[in-house]
Amino acid sequence: MAIRPPILRAGDTVGVVTLGSPRDAETINARIQFLENLGFNVVIGEYTYSSMGFVSATPQQRAADLMRMFEDPEVRAIIPSRGGTGVADILQYLDYPVINQNPKIITGYSDITVLLNVLYIWANLITFHSLLLLDFRSTTPAYNFDQFFTATSTITSPRLLENPPGIPLVSRVQGDVTGPIVGGNLTSFVDTLGTPFEVDTRGKILFIEETHEPISRVYRLITHLMNAGKFNDCAGIIMGECSNCIPSYGKTYENLINEVMVPIGKPLMTNLASGHGYYKMAIPIGADVNLNTFNNTLTVLEPTVGL
Repeated sequence: MAIRPPILRAGDTVGVVTLGSPRDAETINARIQFLENLGFNVVIGEYTYSSMGFVSATPQQRAADLMRMFEDPEVRAIIPSRGGTGVADILQYLDYPVINQNPKIITGYSDITVLLNVLYIWANLITFHSLLLLDFRSTTPAYNFDQFFTATSTITSPRLLENPPGIPLVSRVQGDVTGPIVGGNLTSFVDTLGTPFEVDTRGKILFIEETHEPISRVYRLITHLMNAGKFNDCAGIIMGECSNCIPSYGKTYENLINEVMVPIGKPLMTNLASGHGYYKMAIPIGADVNLNTFNNTLTVLEPTVGL
């Protein structure tokens, strides 16, 4: 069983870091102010405002920022400013035994996907495919905040993961399977293949979402996962949204699901609202979940934080 990070409470300290692409100071400061208005204390990583082009700082500098947050006993949660690109290049510089001994809530999506899964695999830590710093603003749907705080600030168990009203989960291949959930952004997940940080999907529920990619590229990435055996040994599959993914060769995301994913034959649920979509379900990477496509339910079977 993976380690549950300590629960997040009002008044706690959260750390803000930039682990991939840079973000402008005005946006970062506005989101920090939002966190402070919620009652949190905020500490800021040394390189949070830095910029070196497509990444904020060197891999060593970004990794050091993250490690300082894990080592700081006052920090209860770590919130990356954004994803973007380049998160994978910090992985070799992280001290996973130290992270294992100092578990913290860490949240994000997009290119943060690679970090969330590697921290589960290498540090045995439950992580959260949920909000980035960018999402802490007044225009974010209440659903997204409810999801984040339910996952990180309550110990309710078992707990149904439900889409917002009017957006139904859709079961495509029947089955009833249980296992730890892994995955997130498809591009970032594929980036782990053939590296020391490749994610073991044996017995896992594999969740995938994507954004702003033509369907032909999504097909190519899915094929890469298929050739790597990641669908052969997983217990079940959940397909999230492919937001702003344009059709290719007359094929849509729905076509890809029906023509490529359904024939895999694993229990399959689709239309899950998470990641880059407007609504963001909080997915606890590494937690045990039950995927029941007979009942069309997805259930987290354990608390995802500890007291």
